[in-house]
Amino acid sequence: MAREPIISGSGEEKPPPSHTGAGGGFGNLPPLNPGSGEVFGNPEEPDKHLEEELRPKRLSEVVGQRKVIERLQIILNAAKKRKEPLGHLLLDGPPGLGKTTFAMVLPNEMGVDSQVTSGPALTAPKDILVYLTNATYGSILFIDEIHRLPKTVEEFIYPVMEDFRVDIALGEGVNARTINLKLKPFTIIGATTRSGMLSAPLRDRFVNREHLDFYDVLELTEIVTRNARKLKTKIAPEAAHEIAIRSRGTPRKSNNLLRWTRDFADSEANGEITLEVAKLACEKREIDCLGLDHQDRRYLKTLWNVFAGGPAGLQAIGHSMNVPPDTLEDEVEPFLLRLGFVQRTPRGRTITPAALEHLKLMGDTGPLAGHLF
Repeated sequence: MAREPIISGSGEEKPPPSHTGAGGGFGNLPPLNPGSGEVFGNPEEPDKHLEEELRPKRLSEVVGQRKVIERLQIILNAAKKRKEPLGHLLLDGPPGLGKTTFAMVLPNEMGVDSQVTSGPALTAPKDILVYLTNATYGSILFIDEIHRLPKTVEEFIYPVMEDFRVDIALGEGVNARTINLKLKPFTIIGATTRSGMLSAPLRDRFVNREHLDFYDVLELTEIVTRNARKLKTKIAPEAAHEIAIRSRGTPRKSNNLLRWTRDFADSEANGEITLEVAKLACEKREIDCLGLDHQDRRYLKTLWNVFAGGPAGLQAIGHSMNVPPDTLEDEVEPFLLRLGFVQRTPRGRTITPAALEHLKLMGDTGPLAGHLF
């Protein structure tokens, strides 16, 4: 099995970035261009402090999730004072909120090595054994999608997490014997989008557990602004705010939308992301002012026009749209439920007045108008 590379953490204690410079307090980032109303790095004079990668490297660089950061800082400080490894950590939350970012930042803060793998890649105990035997004292093993670990692998790591011991059975029948292999104490960080799928024994073995929630617009605006600097792209503050509004509270989506807007600006404009360019780029991507895309609006219109606003079963909606029902349930419905545009009832899905107002369908004079609410 091909192994993921070991990532070496920095062993030096780096001071936190300064927050007193010009440009809104973004540490070592270049200052604002006076009088222009824009935030950008000069593409012709690359700054050695700017990173091409958008992922933060230190905990102090992470935007949002302030309560999570405060709690993580406490366990970091305690582990450093005692010169012990961190306690096992479970990160859960929707996709794109920074679980992997936190898992990559913590080794840098501790100055230790880290290894990266995922639940689906560990099909048998022998697959994870190589990571365990290569773990150094205090190092971190990050397991993404840990809820997809097979039962045999999950039970195999129980003694690892509690006693840092591996029990290996050799031979069969009466000739079988067990070897107890002692491991160096290290930390397992698990990330999952479905914590409910974890078995209670595995979940309880994580000493620390943190849930990541969606970001607000101000936090996403700061993320877009910082990452535009790293991409050496000129962006107006109001354009960064516009991208943040349409990002559904998710940094991953804001980064993807920023990259798309950057491509659009380079192709269709002069390379600068202004408010007008940001709006045109989102319109080209068919993302509206609330972050709904074409598929979201098609779902709502189908529920209204075909099923009279509901209730309607997911299977029926999927067949009407020619879209697999599990795609609708996993990709489309979560955001619509967050906005309050759709309700799930025992009889099926129903549309809400807020959705109709957003889609400007309240004035529909068809035979269904006036009979829904």
